[in-house]
Amino acid sequence: MPGLETGPGGSRPSRQAPPEGPPPFSPALPGDGRGAVPSARIRHNDYGSLRPHDLGKGEPRLTVSVVIPAHNCQEALDRTLAGLAAQSYPSHLTEVVVADDGSVPPLRIPELAPANTRLVRVPDGRWGRGWARQTGAAAASGDVLHWIDSDMILDREHIEAHMRWHHLASYTVVLGDIRFTPDGEEPPAQEVFTAVESGDAEKLFTTSAPHTWRAGVLEKSRWLRDAGAGAYGLHSGATTSVSIALLRSVGGVNTTLNMGEDTDLGFRLAQAGAVFIPDPQARSWHLGSSTVMRREKEVHRHNWSVLPDLIPDLRWLRAHPRRHWLVPYVHVVVDARGASYEDVRATVDAALAGTVVDVAVTVVGPWTALTGGRRSSLDEPLLDMRLTHNLYAHEPRVSFAEEAPRTSAPAPFRLTCPAGWVLGADSLSELVKLAEREEYGLLSVVLEESPEGVRAARLERTAAFARAALLVGDGAPAADTDDVVHELFGSFWAGADQFGLTTAGEAEPVTGDVAKWRASAAQSRREAARLEGELKDLRAETERLRAKIGQLEDKRPRGPLRKIISTAIRQGKTG
Repeated sequence: MPGLETGPGGSRPSRQAPPEGPPPFSPALPGDGRGAVPSARIRHNDYGSLRPHDLGKGEPRLTVSVVIPAHNCQEALDRTLAGLAAQSYPSHLTEVVVADDGSVPPLRIPELAPANTRLVRVPDGRWGRGWARQTGAAAASGDVLHWIDSDMILDREHIEAHMRWHHLASYTVVLGDIRFTPDGEEPPAQEVFTAVESGDAEKLFTTSAPHTWRAGVLEKSRWLRDAGAGAYGLHSGATTSVSIALLRSVGGVNTTLNMGEDTDLGFRLAQAGAVFIPDPQARSWHLGSSTVMRREKEVHRHNWSVLPDLIPDLRWLRAHPRRHWLVPYVHVVVDARGASYEDVRATVDAALAGTVVDVAVTVVGPWTALTGGRRSSLDEPLLDMRLTHNLYAHEPRVSFAEEAPRTSAPAPFRLTCPAGWVLGADSLSELVKLAEREEYGLLSVVLEESPEGVRAARLERTAAFARAALLVGDGAPAADTDDVVHELFGSFWAGADQFGLTTAGEAEPVTGDVAKWRASAAQSRREAARLEGELKDLRAETERLRAKIGQLEDKRPRGPLRKIISTAIRQGKTG
């Protein structure tokens, strides 16, 4: 009901104190016939409920495709393949795909390489890391795709460490542990094979160290178990793995990106319900420092010109008050079927005029029925739908659909609002702030209550509903999906007045600089109400203090005794 705050089990989820290090590894849980357990229920990004087997003790069933994008790096590739040839994960379950990004001369597969290694080339006229990664992914045939860079040395049990998590849940994205070696230390391929095979890969280098920023994030977030929606931020193409099915469900790698493609992919995987798991036992070494370590400011300068369009979470990069962005932060869905033109207009206009600028609206209705044939301009049966389509036909932030889209991904939030109900200038902003702060999967705003039921606007977290769909199936009843979202992410019920939603007849007109002035007015009203409450409390406290002063006055010394005490105090100060 309105104002009732709920989390899994009927109360807000509690936070546990971070441990000293990553969670301990325990014997595996039983799986299904192939080893994957898609029904494993993980709250937020807290993968602690999974119990992977100790290294060397599992019974692997899933196949893995190791994909290596490479360009003009034959010697480095030889070392990387030599290390892969000594992996503990069964060779009959492993394939290696080298994606040659236009190398001159073309790359070749050396003799010292895994048995099932093949080479594919990026199509002519295409180039870059995005194209190389996607070309390799398209050629992969395994259950799981494991990315690694061409200048990496993997520990003997690296792939095994990754794969044990994929046997437990089908929506895990595993992040290997990366250490950076001194520049110039490049051991021969045969030496790499021998060291990895004997479990002594670390001895190949005089020293190695993790990336300081990454290590800090892991420590503060309890190895991402407390990272929530931002866990994808550590997704790196250097050594990550994901199920092929999950990868393809988000469209694969963005081939337009030559840098930052791993961050973009990580964000889209998160919206598909992925859980990100860093495994400290999946050890690997990057030969020399990375480009980010050497040229951090230049990398950010480049990536921050493209990623704001793709990742709405990067709020500090979307500070412009009037810009339009490719991927919206909130996708608003308005059902126009059976509604008047005026009601639909009021709802859509308010959504577009709020303080959350990066919004897209989909209006649902029987649009294909609006034919171009002869009709009565004022009396056609679908006149209200016709007028709505006329009004928004050229608005770039509004689209039309016959049915509500199955998902709003990659937009991180979806708001469904009935036509005729109007958002306040900062209603959407306040709803999203609450969802982000408490990590809720669903916020329901009660609009009307009747014997037939409750009518509500709903703010849904895309990632939460995607994960619920993985667990209960796309065709499951909405109530079942809501229950799973409640269990894994928590939910919240509120009243329309709490977030400034009103009917079209009561709403203020959308005119002038609406985003600024309507928000200012709404905030002023709330602030006035808050101050009025504080003023009442201050008045009560003032009366209490006055009564207390009166009591003390009655007890104060008077006459000669008061004079003696005053004299003593003055003498004490000057003495």
